[in-house]
Amino acid sequence: MSKKITSIRGMNDILPEQTGLWLWLEERVRGVLAGYGYREIRMPIVEQTDLFKRSIGEVTDIVEKEMYTFDDRNGDSLTLRPEGTASCVRACEQHGLLYNQVQRLWYAGPMFRHERPQAGRYRQFHQIGVETFGMDGPDIDAEVILLTARLWKALGLADKVTLELNSLGDSDDRARYRQALVSYLKGHIDQLDEDSQKRLERSPLRVLDSKDAGTRQVLEGAPQLADYLNDDARAHFDGLKALLDANGVRYRINPYLVRGLDYYGKTVFEWTTEALGAQGTVCAGGRYDGLVEQLGGKPTPAVGFAMGVERLILLLEQQMPELSPAVDVYVMAMGDVLAPTMALAEQLRDGLPGKAVQLHCGGGSFKSQMKKADRSGASLALIVGEDELANGTVTVKPLRGQAEQQQVARDQLAAVVTDLLAINQ
Repeated sequence: MSKKITSIRGMNDILPEQTGLWLWLEERVRGVLAGYGYREIRMPIVEQTDLFKRSIGEVTDIVEKEMYTFDDRNGDSLTLRPEGTASCVRACEQHGLLYNQVQRLWYAGPMFRHERPQAGRYRQFHQIGVETFGMDGPDIDAEVILLTARLWKALGLADKVTLELNSLGDSDDRARYRQALVSYLKGHIDQLDEDSQKRLERSPLRVLDSKDAGTRQVLEGAPQLADYLNDDARAHFDGLKALLDANGVRYRINPYLVRGLDYYGKTVFEWTTEALGAQGTVCAGGRYDGLVEQLGGKPTPAVGFAMGVERLILLLEQQMPELSPAVDVYVMAMGDVLAPTMALAEQLRDGLPGKAVQLHCGGGSFKSQMKKADRSGASLALIVGEDELANGTVTVKPLRGQAEQQQVARDQLAAVVTDLLAINQ
Protein backbone atom coordinates (compact mmCIF):
# COMPACT_ATOMS: atom_id res chain seq x y z
CA MET A 1 0.00 0.00 0.00
CA SER A 2 1.34 3.44 -0.89
CA LYS A 3 2.26 5.73 1.96
CA LYS A 4 -0.36 8.39 2.60
CA ILE A 5 0.59 11.92 1.68
CA THR A 6 -0.14 14.40 4.46
CA SER A 7 0.12 18.17 4.78
CA ILE A 8 3.46 19.81 5.52
CA ARG A 9 4.11 20.34 9.22
CA GLY A 10 2.89 23.76 10.27
CA MET A 11 0.78 24.22 7.13
CA ASN A 12 -2.77 23.39 8.10
CA ASP A 13 -6.02 22.60 6.32
CA ILE A 14 -9.00 24.75 7.28
CA LEU A 15 -11.90 22.31 7.31
CA PRO A 16 -15.56 23.04 6.47
CA GLU A 17 -16.60 23.09 10.13
CA GLN A 18 -13.93 25.77 10.74
CA THR A 19 -14.46 28.01 7.72
CA GLY A 20 -17.72 29.43 9.05
CA LEU A 21 -15.86 31.25 11.83
CA TRP A 22 -13.20 32.44 9.37
CA LEU A 23 -15.88 33.87 7.09
CA TRP A 24 -17.63 35.50 10.05
CA LEU A 25 -14.37 37.22 11.05
CA GLU A 26 -13.49 38.26 7.50
CA GLU A 27 -16.93 39.77 6.89
CA ARG A 28 -16.62 41.96 9.97
CA VAL A 29 -13.11 43.03 9.09
CA ARG A 30 -14.27 44.00 5.60
CA GLY A 31 -17.13 45.98 7.08
CA VAL A 32 -14.93 47.97 9.45
CA LEU A 33 -12.32 48.69 6.76
CA ALA A 34 -14.99 49.81 4.30
CA GLY A 35 -16.35 52.13 6.97
CA TYR A 36 -13.00 53.93 7.05
CA GLY A 37 -12.66 54.14 3.26
CA TYR A 38 -9.86 51.58 2.86
CA ARG A 39 -9.50 49.73 -0.47
CA GLU A 40 -8.29 46.17 -0.98
CA ILE A 41 -5.07 45.31 -2.82
CA ARG A 42 -3.97 41.76 -3.69
CA MET A 43 -0.30 40.84 -4.16
CA PRO A 44 1.38 37.57 -5.26
CA ILE A 45 2.65 35.22 -2.56
CA VAL A 46 6.07 34.89 -4.25
CA GLU A 47 8.48 37.82 -4.58
CA GLN A 48 12.12 38.39 -5.42
CA THR A 49 14.24 37.51 -2.39
CA ASP A 50 16.01 40.88 -2.43
CA LEU A 51 12.71 42.62 -1.64
CA PHE A 52 12.68 41.10 1.85
CA LYS A 53 16.42 41.33 2.42
CA ARG A 54 16.33 45.05 1.70
CA SER A 55 13.16 45.77 3.68
CA ILE A 56 13.16 43.44 6.68
CA GLY A 57 16.94 43.50 7.19
CA GLU A 58 19.53 40.83 6.41
CA VAL A 59 20.50 40.30 10.05
CA THR A 60 16.95 39.62 11.27
CA ASP A 61 15.77 36.15 12.30
CA ILE A 62 13.18 36.22 9.51
CA VAL A 63 15.73 36.62 6.71
CA GLU A 64 18.46 34.50 8.27
CA LYS A 65 16.41 31.56 9.55
CA GLU A 66 12.75 31.63 8.58
CA MET A 67 12.21 32.51 4.92
CA TYR A 68 11.20 29.90 2.36
CA THR A 69 13.67 30.78 -0.39
CA PHE A 70 14.45 28.86 -3.58
CA ASP A 71 15.91 29.29 -7.06
CA ASP A 72 13.43 28.98 -9.91
CA ARG A 73 14.23 27.42 -13.29
CA ASN A 74 15.76 30.67 -14.50
CA GLY A 75 18.11 30.76 -11.56
CA ASP A 76 16.32 33.70 -9.91
CA SER A 77 16.12 33.67 -6.11
CA LEU A 78 12.47 33.78 -5.04
CA THR A 79 10.84 33.79 -1.60
CA LEU A 80 7.38 32.98 -0.29
CA ARG A 81 6.36 36.21 1.37
CA PRO A 82 7.01 36.20 5.13
CA GLU A 83 5.03 39.44 5.64
CA GLY A 84 2.89 41.78 3.56
CA THR A 85 4.21 45.33 4.00
CA ALA A 86 7.20 45.00 1.68
CA SER A 87 5.03 43.39 -1.02
CA CYS A 88 2.47 46.18 -0.71
CA VAL A 89 5.15 48.87 -1.02
CA ARG A 90 6.62 47.09 -4.05
CA ALA A 91 3.21 46.86 -5.73
CA CYS A 92 2.33 50.50 -5.05
CA GLU A 93 5.69 51.77 -6.29
CA GLN A 94 5.62 49.53 -9.37
CA HIS A 95 2.15 50.70 -10.40
CA GLY A 96 2.56 54.40 -9.62
CA LEU A 97 0.19 54.57 -6.65
CA LEU A 98 2.41 56.65 -4.38
CA TYR A 99 3.68 59.76 -6.14
CA ASN A 100 1.78 62.83 -4.85
CA GLN A 101 -1.02 60.54 -3.68
CA VAL A 102 -2.60 59.43 -0.44
CA GLN A 103 -3.45 55.73 -0.16
CA ARG A 104 -5.40 53.74 2.41
CA LEU A 105 -5.07 50.05 1.52
CA TRP A 106 -5.65 46.62 3.03
CA TYR A 107 -4.90 43.03 2.06
CA ALA A 108 -5.41 39.52 3.36
CA GLY A 109 -3.75 36.19 2.66
CA PRO A 110 -1.18 33.57 3.62
CA MET A 111 2.38 34.31 4.78
CA PHE A 112 5.20 31.81 5.24
CA ARG A 113 7.93 31.43 7.87
CA HIS A 114 9.90 28.31 8.80
CA GLU A 115 9.34 28.36 12.55
CA ARG A 116 8.68 25.70 15.16
CA PRO A 117 4.91 25.17 14.91
CA GLN A 118 2.82 25.72 18.03
CA ALA A 119 -0.64 27.02 18.84
CA GLY A 120 -1.03 30.40 17.16
CA ARG A 121 2.29 30.17 15.31
CA TYR A 122 2.44 28.23 12.06
CA ARG A 123 4.64 27.94 8.97
CA GLN A 124 1.80 28.98 6.73
CA PHE A 125 -0.26 31.56 8.56
CA HIS A 126 -2.74 34.20 7.52
CA GLN A 127 -2.65 37.94 8.06
CA ILE A 128 -4.93 40.86 7.42
CA GLY A 129 -2.86 43.98 6.89
CA VAL A 130 -3.46 47.70 6.51
CA GLU A 131 -0.98 50.11 4.88
CA THR A 132 -1.36 53.88 4.46
CA PHE A 133 0.88 56.19 2.43
CA GLY A 134 1.39 59.92 2.00
CA MET A 135 0.37 61.16 5.48
CA ASP A 136 3.05 62.15 7.99
CA GLY A 137 1.09 63.43 11.00
CA PRO A 138 0.03 61.56 14.13
CA ASP A 139 -3.59 61.73 12.92
CA ILE A 140 -3.19 58.76 10.58
CA ASP A 141 -1.32 56.82 13.29
CA ALA A 142 -4.32 57.44 15.53
CA GLU A 143 -6.77 56.45 12.78
CA VAL A 144 -5.28 53.00 12.21
CA ILE A 145 -5.31 52.38 15.96
CA LEU A 146 -8.92 53.58 16.25
CA LEU A 147 -9.77 51.29 13.35
CA THR A 148 -8.38 48.28 15.21
CA ALA A 149 -10.16 49.31 18.41
CA ARG A 150 -13.45 49.39 16.48
CA LEU A 151 -12.66 46.00 15.00
CA TRP A 152 -12.22 44.43 18.45
CA LYS A 153 -15.68 45.71 19.35
CA ALA A 154 -17.15 44.23 16.17
CA LEU A 155 -15.56 40.88 17.02
CA GLY A 156 -16.54 40.98 20.69
CA LEU A 157 -12.88 40.99 21.79
CA ALA A 158 -12.53 44.51 23.21
CA ASP A 159 -12.16 43.24 26.78
CA LYS A 160 -9.51 40.66 25.83
CA VAL A 161 -6.87 42.89 24.22
CA THR A 162 -4.55 45.65 25.48
CA LEU A 163 -2.84 48.36 23.43
CA GLU A 164 0.89 48.88 23.95
CA LEU A 165 2.67 51.92 22.49
CA ASN A 166 6.22 53.16 22.03
CA SER A 167 8.19 55.56 19.84
CA LEU A 168 11.45 54.54 18.16
CA GLY A 169 12.30 58.07 17.01
CA ASP A 170 14.25 58.50 13.78
CA SER A 171 17.43 56.74 12.62
CA ASP A 172 19.72 59.26 14.35
CA ASP A 173 17.83 58.84 17.62
CA ARG A 174 18.13 55.08 17.41
CA ALA A 175 21.84 55.29 16.57
CA ARG A 176 22.54 57.39 19.67
CA TYR A 177 20.37 55.15 21.81
CA ARG A 178 21.93 52.00 20.37
CA GLN A 179 25.37 53.21 21.40
CA ALA A 180 24.21 53.88 24.97
CA LEU A 181 22.33 50.57 25.18
CA VAL A 182 25.28 48.52 23.93
CA SER A 183 27.61 50.24 26.37
CA TYR A 184 25.26 49.41 29.26
CA LEU A 185 24.59 45.80 28.21
CA LYS A 186 28.26 45.00 27.69
CA GLY A 187 28.71 45.74 31.37
CA HIS A 188 26.22 42.95 32.13
CA ILE A 189 27.11 40.55 29.31
CA ASP A 190 27.34 37.50 31.59
CA GLN A 191 23.76 38.03 32.77
CA LEU A 192 22.27 38.05 29.27
CA ASP A 193 20.79 34.95 27.66
CA GLU A 194 22.61 33.42 24.69
CA ASP A 195 20.30 34.90 22.03
CA SER A 196 20.66 38.38 23.52
CA GLN A 197 24.43 38.09 23.54
CA LYS A 198 24.33 37.34 19.81
CA ARG A 199 21.92 40.19 19.14
CA LEU A 200 24.08 42.63 21.06
CA GLU A 201 26.56 42.89 18.20
CA ARG A 202 24.14 42.75 15.27
CA SER A 203 20.74 44.15 16.33
CA PRO A 204 21.00 45.35 19.95
CA LEU A 205 17.51 46.88 20.06
CA ARG A 206 16.11 43.36 19.68
CA VAL A 207 17.54 42.56 23.13
CA LEU A 208 14.74 44.75 24.51
CA ASP A 209 12.27 42.16 23.19
CA SER A 210 13.85 39.27 25.14
CA LYS A 211 11.55 37.11 27.25
CA ASP A 212 14.41 35.66 29.32
CA ALA A 213 13.92 36.47 33.03
CA GLY A 214 17.61 37.25 33.67
CA THR A 215 17.83 39.55 30.66
CA ARG A 216 14.57 41.28 31.64
CA GLN A 217 16.08 42.02 35.05
CA VAL A 218 19.17 43.57 33.45
CA LEU A 219 16.99 45.70 31.18
CA GLU A 220 15.24 47.30 34.15
CA GLY A 221 18.33 49.46 34.64
CA ALA A 222 19.01 50.08 30.93
CA PRO A 223 18.82 53.52 29.27
CA GLN A 224 15.35 54.42 27.98
CA LEU A 225 14.82 55.17 24.29
CA ALA A 226 12.35 57.91 25.24
CA ASP A 227 15.26 59.97 26.60
CA TYR A 228 16.92 60.00 23.15
CA LEU A 229 14.00 61.19 21.02
CA ASN A 230 14.42 64.42 19.05
CA ASP A 231 11.86 67.21 19.37
CA ASP A 232 9.95 66.20 16.21
CA ALA A 233 9.63 62.54 17.25
CA ARG A 234 8.60 63.55 20.76
CA ALA A 235 5.96 65.96 19.43
CA HIS A 236 4.64 63.27 17.05
CA PHE A 237 4.29 60.77 19.89
CA ASP A 238 2.67 63.32 22.20
CA GLY A 239 0.22 64.19 19.41
CA LEU A 240 -0.71 60.55 18.95
CA LYS A 241 -1.29 60.03 22.67
CA ALA A 242 -3.45 63.16 22.83
CA LEU A 243 -5.64 61.92 19.96
CA LEU A 244 -6.05 58.50 21.56
CA ASP A 245 -6.88 60.10 24.91
CA ALA A 246 -9.48 62.34 23.26
CA ASN A 247 -11.14 59.29 21.69
CA GLY A 248 -11.17 57.18 24.83
CA VAL A 249 -8.60 54.60 23.67
CA ARG A 250 -6.66 53.23 26.63
CA TYR A 251 -3.03 52.23 26.16
CA ARG A 252 0.13 51.31 28.04
CA ILE A 253 3.55 52.77 27.20
CA ASN A 254 5.98 49.86 26.73
CA PRO A 255 9.58 51.18 26.51
CA TYR A 256 10.77 47.71 25.44
CA LEU A 257 8.48 47.51 22.40
CA VAL A 258 10.74 47.66 19.31
CA ARG A 259 9.15 45.25 16.76
CA GLY A 260 11.18 42.67 14.88
CA LEU A 261 11.53 44.43 11.52
CA ASP A 262 14.22 46.97 10.68
CA TYR A 263 12.02 49.41 8.78
CA TYR A 264 10.01 50.81 11.70
CA GLY A 265 10.55 54.35 13.09
CA LYS A 266 8.60 56.68 15.36
CA THR A 267 5.29 55.02 16.31
CA VAL A 268 5.17 51.30 17.04
CA PHE A 269 2.23 49.51 18.67
CA GLU A 270 0.91 46.08 19.55
CA TRP A 271 -2.45 44.75 20.66
CA THR A 272 -1.76 41.90 23.09
CA THR A 273 -3.82 39.38 25.01
CA GLU A 274 -3.23 37.18 28.03
CA ALA A 275 -5.69 34.56 26.77
CA LEU A 276 -3.28 32.78 24.36
CA GLY A 277 -0.26 32.05 26.51
CA ALA A 278 3.10 32.80 24.88
CA GLN A 279 1.54 33.89 21.58
CA GLY A 280 0.13 37.07 23.07
CA THR A 281 0.39 39.52 20.15
CA VAL A 282 -2.68 39.53 17.90
CA CYS A 283 -2.02 42.76 15.97
CA ALA A 284 1.11 44.86 15.53
CA GLY A 285 2.37 47.72 13.41
CA GLY A 286 3.73 51.21 13.29
CA ARG A 287 5.27 53.90 11.13
CA TYR A 288 7.84 53.13 8.41
CA ASP A 289 8.56 56.43 6.66
CA GLY A 290 11.86 55.28 5.17
CA LEU A 291 10.82 52.00 3.54
CA VAL A 292 9.56 53.32 0.20
CA GLU A 293 12.83 55.18 -0.39
CA GLN A 294 14.78 52.14 0.83
CA LEU A 295 13.12 50.10 -1.92
CA GLY A 296 13.89 52.62 -4.67
CA GLY A 297 11.00 55.08 -4.45
CA LYS A 298 10.77 58.68 -3.33
CA PRO A 299 10.53 59.51 0.39
CA THR A 300 6.98 58.63 1.44
CA PRO A 301 5.47 58.67 4.94
CA ALA A 302 3.70 55.42 5.76
CA VAL A 303 2.06 53.61 8.66
CA GLY A 304 0.28 50.27 8.91
CA PHE A 305 -0.32 47.08 10.84
CA ALA A 306 -0.95 43.36 10.43
CA MET A 307 -3.11 41.03 12.49
CA GLY A 308 -2.74 37.27 12.79
CA VAL A 309 -5.95 35.57 11.70
CA GLU A 310 -5.20 32.23 13.38
CA ARG A 311 -4.66 33.94 16.72
CA LEU A 312 -7.89 35.87 16.37
CA ILE A 313 -9.67 32.60 15.55
CA LEU A 314 -8.26 31.05 18.74
CA LEU A 315 -9.65 33.98 20.71
CA LEU A 316 -13.03 33.77 19.01
CA GLU A 317 -13.25 30.02 19.62
CA GLN A 318 -13.04 30.70 23.34
CA GLN A 319 -16.37 32.51 23.17
CA MET A 320 -17.78 31.02 19.94
CA PRO A 321 -20.20 33.55 18.52
CA GLU A 322 -23.50 32.06 17.39
CA LEU A 323 -22.99 31.54 13.66
CA SER A 324 -25.77 31.10 11.14
CA PRO A 325 -26.04 27.49 9.92
CA ALA A 326 -24.62 26.70 6.50
CA VAL A 327 -28.09 25.52 5.39
CA ASP A 328 -31.44 27.19 6.05
CA VAL A 329 -33.83 24.89 4.16
CA TYR A 330 -33.39 21.18 3.36
CA VAL A 331 -35.51 19.89 0.44
CA MET A 332 -36.38 16.17 0.18
CA ALA A 333 -37.94 14.18 -2.68
CA MET A 334 -39.87 11.06 -1.66
CA GLY A 335 -40.70 8.75 -4.55
CA ASP A 336 -40.38 9.38 -8.28
CA VAL A 337 -40.54 13.18 -7.98
CA LEU A 338 -36.89 14.22 -8.12
CA ALA A 339 -37.10 16.39 -11.26
CA PRO A 340 -40.01 18.60 -10.06
CA THR A 341 -38.48 18.74 -6.57
CA MET A 342 -35.20 19.95 -8.03
CA ALA A 343 -37.13 22.59 -9.96
CA LEU A 344 -38.85 23.60 -6.69
CA ALA A 345 -35.44 24.05 -5.00
CA GLU A 346 -34.32 26.31 -7.85
CA GLN A 347 -37.51 28.40 -7.53
CA LEU A 348 -36.93 28.73 -3.79
CA ARG A 349 -33.41 30.01 -4.37
CA ASP A 350 -34.91 32.70 -6.61
CA GLY A 351 -37.53 33.57 -4.01
CA LEU A 352 -35.29 33.41 -0.94
CA PRO A 353 -32.21 35.50 -1.79
CA GLY A 354 -29.50 35.19 0.84
CA LYS A 355 -30.84 31.88 2.16
CA ALA A 356 -29.19 28.51 1.63
CA VAL A 357 -31.48 25.87 0.12
CA GLN A 358 -29.96 22.38 -0.04
CA LEU A 359 -31.51 19.56 -2.06
CA HIS A 360 -31.04 16.02 -0.78
CA CYS A 361 -29.13 13.93 -3.30
CA GLY A 362 -28.36 10.24 -3.26
CA GLY A 363 -31.78 8.80 -2.40
CA GLY A 364 -32.45 6.82 0.75
CA SER A 365 -35.34 6.18 3.11
CA PHE A 366 -37.41 8.90 4.71
CA LYS A 367 -35.69 8.24 8.05
CA SER A 368 -32.18 8.50 6.62
CA GLN A 369 -33.05 11.68 4.72
CA MET A 370 -34.49 13.25 7.88
CA LYS A 371 -31.27 12.46 9.76
CA LYS A 372 -29.25 14.24 7.11
CA ALA A 373 -31.67 17.15 7.14
CA ASP A 374 -31.20 17.53 10.89
CA ARG A 375 -27.40 17.23 10.68
CA SER A 376 -27.31 19.96 8.03
CA GLY A 377 -28.36 22.51 10.65
CA ALA A 378 -31.35 23.60 8.58
CA SER A 379 -34.33 25.18 10.31
CA LEU A 380 -36.87 23.61 7.96
CA ALA A 381 -37.27 20.43 5.95
CA LEU A 382 -39.47 20.64 2.83
CA ILE A 383 -40.88 17.30 1.73
CA VAL A 384 -42.27 16.60 -1.74
CA GLY A 385 -43.89 13.23 -2.38
CA GLU A 386 -46.27 11.98 -5.03
CA ASP A 387 -49.31 13.18 -3.02
CA GLU A 388 -47.84 16.67 -2.58
CA LEU A 389 -46.98 16.83 -6.28
CA ALA A 390 -50.54 15.88 -7.23
CA ASN A 391 -52.08 18.41 -4.78
CA GLY A 392 -49.72 21.28 -5.60
CA THR A 393 -48.50 21.41 -2.00
CA VAL A 394 -45.31 20.95 0.00
CA THR A 395 -44.97 19.52 3.50
CA VAL A 396 -43.07 21.99 5.70
CA LYS A 397 -41.52 20.31 8.75
CA PRO A 398 -39.75 22.60 11.27
CA LEU A 399 -36.52 21.05 12.58
CA ARG A 400 -35.93 23.72 15.24
CA GLY A 401 -38.28 25.60 17.55
CA GLN A 402 -41.92 24.89 18.43
CA ALA A 403 -43.77 25.37 15.12
CA GLU A 404 -46.01 22.56 13.82
CA GLN A 405 -45.68 20.62 10.57
CA GLN A 406 -48.03 21.93 7.87
CA GLN A 407 -49.09 21.56 4.26
CA VAL A 408 -48.41 24.70 2.22
CA ALA A 409 -49.57 25.55 -1.30
CA ARG A 410 -46.75 26.00 -3.81
CA ASP A 411 -47.64 29.64 -4.53
CA GLN A 412 -47.47 30.52 -0.81
CA LEU A 413 -44.34 28.51 0.01
CA ALA A 414 -41.73 31.28 -0.23
CA ALA A 415 -43.73 33.60 2.05
CA VAL A 416 -44.37 30.88 4.66
CA VAL A 417 -40.72 29.77 4.67
CA THR A 418 -39.56 33.39 5.03
CA ASP A 419 -41.80 33.89 8.07
CA LEU A 420 -40.72 30.62 9.72
CA LEU A 421 -37.03 31.37 9.19
CA ALA A 422 -37.49 34.83 10.72
CA ILE A 423 -39.14 33.27 13.80
CA ASN A 424 -36.32 30.77 14.24
CA GLN A 425 -33.65 33.47 13.92
